[in-house]
Amino acid sequence: MRLTSTPKLNKEKTTTMKHYLPLLTTVAMSLMSSTFIPSLKAGNLDKQTAITISEPVSVEGTMLPAGKYVLRLQDPSSSRDLISIFNGDGTRLIATVLALHAYRLEPTGESEFKFYKSVAGQPTALHTWFYPGDDSGWEFPQPKQAATPVSVEAGQ
Repeated sequence: MRLTSTPKLNKEKTTTMKHYLPLLTTVAMSLMSSTFIPSLKAGNLDKQTAITISEPVSVEGTMLPAGKYVLRLQDPSSSRDLISIFNGDGTRLIATVLALHAYRLEPTGESEFKFYKSVAGQPTALHTWFYPGDDSGWEFPQPKQAATPVSVEAGQ
């Protein structure tokens, strides 16, 4: 003799799971997507970086006296690498320069700036800038010795 029966309990579990499946899926997706949101902060997109320099620095013909400055990628969605340089509190645009792509093998957790060797009596010039954690950054063309740099006042 063979007895087969479908317990009522299994039918209730199936019905309950059908009701909660969309809810559980929504919760799981929201939890998974929230882990990616911190990487989309505006500061990461525009690569805003504050820099304090202790001696004059030239950036593509613009002389930056010792002081605090803010560097920012002008349009992160563009393929053009326009870098805006602002005063220390980011309220006044000092210069906008077109940079080239630069790459490094090992990203670091800090901003990295490198400078060209300067001729005696001339200010040093910005060579590369890398944002923390990125292996790609920006290279600024080497200044021409014949060009006379434009000067700006620090902190204004």
